[in-house]
Amino acid sequence: MTAEITAKPKITDREDIAKRLMRGSAKASYDPLIEIDWDAPVDPDMWGIRPERVSLYGTHLWDQLTEAQRKELSRLEVASIATIGIWFETILMQMLVRHAYHNDPSTQHVQYAYTEIADECRHTVMFAKMVDKLGWHTHRIDPVAFQLGRLFKTIAHGPLIFAGALFVEEVLDQFQREAMPDEQILPLVRSVARIHVIEEARHMRYAREEFHRDWQKRGPVDKAYSKVVLGLITYYSATRLINPKVYEQVGLDPEEAYKVAKKNPHWIGTKTWAARKVVDTLNTADAITGLGKYFWKKAGLLG
Repeated sequence: MTAEITAKPKITDREDIAKRLMRGSAKASYDPLIEIDWDAPVDPDMWGIRPERVSLYGTHLWDQLTEAQRKELSRLEVASIATIGIWFETILMQMLVRHAYHNDPSTQHVQYAYTEIADECRHTVMFAKMVDKLGWHTHRIDPVAFQLGRLFKTIAHGPLIFAGALFVEEVLDQFQREAMPDEQILPLVRSVARIHVIEEARHMRYAREEFHRDWQKRGPVDKAYSKVVLGLITYYSATRLINPKVYEQVGLDPEEAYKVAKKNPHWIGTKTWAARKVVDTLNTADAITGLGKYFWKKAGLLG
């Protein structure tokens, strides 16, 4: 969908929306340490994600795997995706603190930023515990992406903070909304998804409106710079969703499997599907063009 034919977003009053989101947080926030049964065993006969969403689905390597290996790979891939969620939510928390530091804490807007930070702290712990239960380890992201993340959290201004947050949260949200009602998927994964989807709906509303509100104030040079930086962030996030070590854990050659997954039309289609809503949102602001668009496309996010 192009910017020319996409309807412009309706932006509400900044304080009014923050007040409503604060009310929603008071009514529907969850403590995953209490809400989730962390002592329940992980059933090896259940999937972590729908089989058609696994990165190797439909390839010759998928055909070589037993059903048990396929299910194990699905659980490991969920854990790998959650690890990227931890990486970016840690970046997001630091950006939100900096955003709040530069604004008035007596406003509803900043108070909701602090509320979101508290939510993200719980989500990070929840993801980390799920990763451990699924038999995976939180490997540090590769040095290039790690240093880019450090730079991004330091230099990102309003539109980049909220556009970056929207990208990661929307992608996770699509996987989780699909998993929630699916009875072939582990109860643990579905429980984590339910909590995250409910609370992130508020975060995404906050980010979506703040992005559009701030983007409109930016000049052409600032927008051009932001498009490139956002393209880089989305590229490094999307291309690291699946750590190659997951393939090794199910008996595959990690380098070969990574190359096969990278070219797999099913996996590219899954990433495009997961990113479709945030792509639509950013297209309304003409925020995916030029060199930045090249990185979105190279990551398999535009089909």
